[in-house]
Amino acid sequence: MDIVIIGCGVVGAAIAYQLSQVKGLNITVFEQKQPAQGSTSAALGVLMGIISTKRKGIAWRIRETSIKRYISLIPELEGITGRKIPCNRQGIVLLLSENPERPLESGVEVLSEWEELQEVRKSQGWKLQVWEQEDLKKYCPQVNDPKIIGAVYSPQDLQLNPTALTLALVDAAQRNGVKFNFGVSVINTETPPLRPETPLHIKQGWEQEHKCSFIETTQGKVKADWFILSSGLGTKLLTQKLHQMINIRPVLGQALYLSAGKILGNKDFQPVITGNDVHVVPMGNGDYWVGATVEFPNEYDEIPPNQQLLNAVRQQAIAFCPELSTAQVVRTWSGLRPRPEGRPAPVITKLPGFNNVILATGHYRNGVLLAPATAIMVKDMIAPQDSCI
Repeated sequence: MDIVIIGCGVVGAAIAYQLSQVKGLNITVFEQKQPAQGSTSAALGVLMGIISTKRKGIAWRIRETSIKRYISLIPELEGITGRKIPCNRQGIVLLLSENPERPLESGVEVLSEWEELQEVRKSQGWKLQVWEQEDLKKYCPQVNDPKIIGAVYSPQDLQLNPTALTLALVDAAQRNGVKFNFGVSVINTETPPLRPETPLHIKQGWEQEHKCSFIETTQGKVKADWFILSSGLGTKLLTQKLHQMINIRPVLGQALYLSAGKILGNKDFQPVITGNDVHVVPMGNGDYWVGATVEFPNEYDEIPPNQQLLNAVRQQAIAFCPELSTAQVVRTWSGLRPRPEGRPAPVITKLPGFNNVILATGHYRNGVLLAPATAIMVKDMIAPQDSCI
């Protein structure tokens, strides 16, 4: 069976590696740039799975599946490829403040909501700790913000380097026989449009039976039994060519690399610290990633970077950890996240009207977190066996 994957960010690479372990599949990946050059390259790699407020349903199950898979996936890839995937296994500390949207709510009520989630996670086999101010001061003395009333600590959530992960997935998939074609663009498809006047009963049959026969790339036509679109922001154009447009729009994120010149807090306990949607990510030797902004496009899908918003992210990090005020800005960077318009993220399903085109796209801010679960879901569509979700 011939499989074509379009897009090689972390999601496409994870799908390629997952499918490479299924016998009888001939897998080819097309990427118009190099691997991990889109939103993956700009991601901070903070995997907020267990600490997510999602409690049930598919939104929770895909997070749980990914976190479980990462436990084995990282050492598996390192063993196969010999590549090191930088990974912070010291968890995530989520800072809590009183909810400004509910001014009559007390700090006790905020903490009690997280204590309820702590019990839910315990019943699901996961750990969360709810810290009061004294606990936070003890474990993370670098946090010194009077507005913070406590914290939630998730010891089993991770942070990793998304680019290193993607390159290891590509390497491992290549060793399993996957063919990667970088610098190759998809420019057209063979599929004819469905006429709007087509009667409903014919249209329904067409939706059940219609196949995409081949794609046309800058290297020629390529036939396959299955086509997987893991192309992020490129999904909109590709689905337009298939006459079933899925609108994926960009959301800009800017981040900073800060060097404090020393490790803040306890040098033996350096978890990711997050609050008010700002992450402070330890990189070792007193260096920290800080991000990210959330900047939406105008009607033309243009997003000029907003320096004020980036400054606000930095100031929030300094409010949490005042010692960052003297940290040097080593560099800044930005990336575009793929956000589905008018529907929840991510989009993991067959393309309407086709029984051999799978969408694995629009992960918005959770592409790295959800990549392993997405790969498993795609595998189960193509080779259904031992479903994990």
